[in-house]
Amino acid sequence: MADNPRRVLPPPETGPPETEPSRPHRAGPFGVVDIGTTKVACLIGRVESDGTLRVLGFGWQKGRGLKGGDITDIDAAEKAIRACVGQAEDMADVRLRSVTVNLTCGQPESRLFNVQWPVGGRAVAEVDIRGVVSEGRDRAEVDGREAIHVLPQNFAVDATEQVADPRGLFCTTLNARLHIIDAAATSLRTLEACIARCDLEIEDLVSAPLAAGLSSLVREERELGATVIDMGGGTTSMAVYADNQIMHTAQLGIGGLHVTKDIAIGLSTTLAHAERLKTLYGNVEASPDDDRELLPVPLMGEEDHQLARVPRSMVVNIIRPRLEETFEYIKDRLDTSGLGRAAGNRVVLTGGACQLPGVREMATRMLGRQVRLGRPATLRGLPELASGPAFATAAGLLAWAAGDGRTFHDMNLDGEPPVGFFRRLVNFLKERV
Repeated sequence: MADNPRRVLPPPETGPPETEPSRPHRAGPFGVVDIGTTKVACLIGRVESDGTLRVLGFGWQKGRGLKGGDITDIDAAEKAIRACVGQAEDMADVRLRSVTVNLTCGQPESRLFNVQWPVGGRAVAEVDIRGVVSEGRDRAEVDGREAIHVLPQNFAVDATEQVADPRGLFCTTLNARLHIIDAAATSLRTLEACIARCDLEIEDLVSAPLAAGLSSLVREERELGATVIDMGGGTTSMAVYADNQIMHTAQLGIGGLHVTKDIAIGLSTTLAHAERLKTLYGNVEASPDDDRELLPVPLMGEEDHQLARVPRSMVVNIIRPRLEETFEYIKDRLDTSGLGRAAGNRVVLTGGACQLPGVREMATRMLGRQVRLGRPATLRGLPELASGPAFATAAGLLAWAAGDGRTFHDMNLDGEPPVGFFRRLVNFLKERV
């Protein structure tokens, strides 16, 4: 597939150019699937010999069978995923056996744990770090929830704090602060079953806002502090980055689809036409001409395609309260997270719902921070269709699958993804034989 050069966007909308650290080389093509309420996207990529990431295949389908990030119709979800992956496979001329998948199901939550690990005066080894992560995972897996990410934020070796990598240091006790992202185990089993019905395995599960941050934040934002807000169709998720790592995540059951439903209910029209009105005429901020511009609206259930004429101001007045509610919830989550200072003064909006005119200005006003729109970082071969904010999570998943975003590049700290009984048995034997 030929490269598709992209237009360079102005500084207010994208971050400055930067040189990313080289990622570990991964052989062969690999695929990712972004499963959302309103769309399913698949990217197939490969790490080139010079360390750059190239997109080989792309697929896109309308989302079906999901509500609020959770699968509600496994047959419909399977058809959408299978068709989407098939498109990408045909373009890349490869067949996938496993994929990296985004995590939005199971009401993901972000929690912090402090773990003490006895070392006994010797040098800290990889086995100690794995032990710390395993201890944190065991503590988190209670009440029907399963840990997806166990991310060390920092270590302390005895009285020496703020140690990024303690391997090789001598100490009596290794202390670690772990950021754990977990989700409901039953929802994860449903997702695993759905992917298995598509003749695929889940290679890795990745928090959706973590992935969105990897693709849309520049290195300085991840280092100095920024909050990425991924405004999807069925959910809105957020992640706080600081010191080049993810500090906190949260997810709200509100998205662009709720705006569409509000318009459909308020104007007594169909969801399809409400989506059209939102896309063509939607705005968050009112203008002087809104009362004079009349929009044709087909009334739901009426015969002979009867149309009503409503001023554009009605559409704006329906959209604005829902977006205000969304940003009020986000502000509350940021305030209660206790990471106000760590989050810095920077907010990056991604996701399809952030593309409504006026959303950036509303976010700036309500959150009291600098706000920009975040698009996926430039990837060789990425189609123009997938270069907008709606595909930030998919691009971030591909970067994660290639090796970006890991706390320890030479160690796998996330453990195994949800797998079936046979795979669990094989892993059990590998660990103990």
